[in-house]
Amino acid sequence: MFGQGRSLVLVMLFLAGVINYLDRSALSVAAPFIQKDFGLSAGEMGLIFSSFFVGYAAFNFVGGWAADRYGAKTTLLVAMVLWSLFSGLTVLALGFASLFLIRVLFGMGEGPLSVTTSKMVNTWYAPRNRARVLGVSMAGTPLGGAISGPVVGIIAVTYGWKESFIVIMLIGLVWAAVWFKFVKAKPDGAAAREIEEGEQLTEIANVPTQPLKYYLKQPTVLFTALAFFTYNYTLYFFLTWFPSYLTMAHGMNVKDMSIATVIPWVLGCIGLALGGFLSDFVLKKTGRVMFSRKVVLVGCLLCCAVCIGCAGLVSTMYSAVALVALSVFFLYLTGAIYWAIIQDTVPAARVGGVSGFMHFLANTSGIVGPTVTGFIVQFTGAFTSAFLLAGLLTVVGALCVARFVKPIAPVQTETTAPVATPSVLGRPS
Repeated sequence: MFGQGRSLVLVMLFLAGVINYLDRSALSVAAPFIQKDFGLSAGEMGLIFSSFFVGYAAFNFVGGWAADRYGAKTTLLVAMVLWSLFSGLTVLALGFASLFLIRVLFGMGEGPLSVTTSKMVNTWYAPRNRARVLGVSMAGTPLGGAISGPVVGIIAVTYGWKESFIVIMLIGLVWAAVWFKFVKAKPDGAAAREIEEGEQLTEIANVPTQPLKYYLKQPTVLFTALAFFTYNYTLYFFLTWFPSYLTMAHGMNVKDMSIATVIPWVLGCIGLALGGFLSDFVLKKTGRVMFSRKVVLVGCLLCCAVCIGCAGLVSTMYSAVALVALSVFFLYLTGAIYWAIIQDTVPAARVGGVSGFMHFLANTSGIVGPTVTGFIVQFTGAFTSAFLLAGLLTVVGALCVARFVKPIAPVQTETTAPVATPSVLGRPS
């Protein structure tokens, strides 16, 4: 799992996730200041939160296509430079319109991160390790959400909210310089041979690679994307509105809010790292690839839904923070599994494009979710309905995975023998 350059790749991908969510969460933490300075309503602030995902969702797919065509290293380098610069441009915003435009451009820059991370893991690691490596590499994202509260909150209170965006821009540019100088695009030697040998043992090793559009129409891809949509809806609900929820619903000041927001994201970091290990452990014990992915995905999404629903009904601040923290933990336990399902069922040459398409569909939730939440709060005066809606969607995602996500059957030709249809849990019937 480590050695031969893979440790550096893993560390840099982890740090990219930290920077990504540090940058992305900065606006949420600074939202009370920005909303006051620009005189924005809750509905308008929801539109600002959603504007990020207009660019982000589109460039999930563009980033996946670019990773397959130009390589994950180059694509991620360009993305990091662009999103860091656009993050810094936030300080030039003059009101709603300019802030909306800057967030769209910022989202375009961040769009390729997750799919290029998936592609780098696919390039550098053998199949038996990919779920756990995906979990560890992506665990930096909730950690970025965790540290954004103290970092942005302290800078905003001490110096002003604009200065925080300059600091995180510089952090991203330093990362890009290190990535360009020291990280290789592909492994060689023993590491490359290990990956090639591992690929030959997979279920899709001898399956002919089909055009990209073939995989984009598969129910497994579409329903995995739907489950990912519900995951992201809930995640972005917390990421964009949780700080404001603490200040608006529980009267917490910005300093205390900055500290309280750390708790869910620390648990999320642990959950995201553990999810891949848990799935690979089930795989080792059962030998059933799809079952090992689905049992973690379905079980944890349902646990998350229960915690979300309860969080919307409790009245005390401590109970709400504890339940949100548990929701984020169970949610993030599934975070690596969506990507693992694609890597398990799609040939390596199509992983970037298919993963990007899945991520694009999933992140349309970010376009509608924060805005829906903003108007729910504006018209009901409370967050209860927003919590319950997120919980309901998570249940829908879990049920769709349980029923419709199965191994992709190979294309039938005159020389291809019939293939048994998998059952709901992935065991051949």
